[in-house]
Amino acid sequence: MLNARISAIASYVPDDILDNEMLSKMVDTNDEWITTRVGIKQRRILKKEGEGSSYMGAIAVQRLLENAQCAPEDVQLIICATSNPDYRFPATASVIAHRCGLTGAYAYDIQAACAGFIVALQDANAYIKSGIYKKVVVVAAEKMSSMVNYQDRATCPLFGDGAAAVLVEPTEDTSKGVIDAVFHTDGNGLEHLLMRAGGSVKPASHETIDAGENFLFQDGRSVYKHAVMNMLTSTLDVMKRNNLTVEDVDYLIPHQANLRIIEAVSDRAGMPREKVLVNIEHYGNTSAASIPLCLDEFKGTLKKGDKLLLTAFGAGFTWGAMYLVWDI
Repeated sequence: MLNARISAIASYVPDDILDNEMLSKMVDTNDEWITTRVGIKQRRILKKEGEGSSYMGAIAVQRLLENAQCAPEDVQLIICATSNPDYRFPATASVIAHRCGLTGAYAYDIQAACAGFIVALQDANAYIKSGIYKKVVVVAAEKMSSMVNYQDRATCPLFGDGAAAVLVEPTEDTSKGVIDAVFHTDGNGLEHLLMRAGGSVKPASHETIDAGENFLFQDGRSVYKHAVMNMLTSTLDVMKRNNLTVEDVDYLIPHQANLRIIEAVSDRAGMPREKVLVNIEHYGNTSAASIPLCLDEFKGTLKKGDKLLLTAFGAGFTWGAMYLVWDI
């Protein structure tokens, strides 16, 4: 019997910073309004001409392979979680694989919005447990700035760019690694969080661009309500299924969407704030990349054997939670 464990982790964020003061010169907002409502002070923006999510993802994967002392040709599979692929096709994972010299790896993308990392990690878990693959890279890469309307004060303060990657390998110690996860989807959430144009339903045109329909749209109140409820219930479900109490859990790592959402989920779960890992202040919402970025930032805090709960909510609506025992 095998389990899948994270054996290495790495990340990348662009150098360019867009802080609240700079944003207030672009749109009618200010630092106090943003900080009190979403808890974000700054976000990183990829400004490199002609580069997209694969650029950040490839750097994260290269750093990962160096950290793990893993030869690129030994990687058998790379799964990329992204809502901002370089192109409609081919898969961004294939671009990253090529850039990183993963010559022996199959590569594909998944689209699970902000829940993308934990969904991709569950995919990797299944491949590892089945014995099909032994070295799987999961990378989340998001150039969120590519879909943000910087004239929309309700959404433009929220999002930033970044990427993070983990190496997933088998372990015979079934008390370590990915222990359990629950995932859900409710298509009724479509109208509340989506990009209205640019797909096959409404291809990009002069009219859609003039109407701003090629940018992210979010009904903030509805998303807040569903995010809190669904991240909370999925977290509690995983805890119940694994007989975990709040005292048993070492850290909760929620999707970094909004500080108010994070605090509401943790408070209702009875999780002390010191057990909740948060870095949204510096990076904003990086969608699928937010959980692994947070894990990488706090890897010096995490210890082998720590019991972690990861939870996320995103467009679709799609959401879930995962119980992971840290093993780096």
